[in-house]
Amino acid sequence: MSGDNLLKILKESRYTTVLSGFGMLLENGYPSIRDGDMSYDIEEKYGYSMEEMFSSAFYSTRKEQFYEFYRNEMLSQLETPPGKGFMEMAELQRRGMFQCIITRRIYGLPDRAGCWNVINLHGSVYDNFCPHCGKKYPMEYVRDSARVPLCEDCKTPVRPRVCLFGEMVDNGVITRAAEEILKADVLLVLGSHLNSYLCNQLINYYEGDKLILVNETPHYAERLANIIIHERVDRLLEQLRIKLG
Repeated sequence: MSGDNLLKILKESRYTTVLSGFGMLLENGYPSIRDGDMSYDIEEKYGYSMEEMFSSAFYSTRKEQFYEFYRNEMLSQLETPPGKGFMEMAELQRRGMFQCIITRRIYGLPDRAGCWNVINLHGSVYDNFCPHCGKKYPMEYVRDSARVPLCEDCKTPVRPRVCLFGEMVDNGVITRAAEEILKADVLLVLGSHLNSYLCNQLINYYEGDKLILVNETPHYAERLANIIIHERVDRLLEQLRIKLG
């Protein structure tokens, strides 16, 4: 499918909902800390796997180790700003091509790029709170803490409002995401295959006939899409923005 045809579909769409997948994160230069050499380096450095440390059980029992890992390996990624893919997505949304962005990623890249009506299914590292009194804290408060960040008022450990391994996604967030997909006549999947956790959770709510997949790497599950484009997301979104003028 050509960029011209995709642009025509988006222009004619009454409501387009975007699922932003892991591929966009990789294009942006964020590493996959669960796979490859980096996962081995993390386990060698801390004595635990990423899955063990970024879990509700580990947070409950080893907070100081949790925050050492969280600051060093996750919050350090925020030094990389939103790249071309997210900036182009925000510009296309400003021009009326997209109405909602849904992602599982917790680094807030669509929000930081300027997108709105963003649903962060697994929360955001920028949203931190005291579980006891509810006081909110910025990401910098957690990042700059020497050990476990404590609430200034009640001295309870501050917690990032993110979904850790072993926790369920908030029902209210899932409901909101489902509603955004139900009212979409175009569902645009960017940087993900259709068998991913993101898509498995949500595409069954889609009732239209314009499920469009943009992913550089072919995958067997793409047969579920109505339209398939094998291309880097950032390049395709740039092409669409240029064609808009």
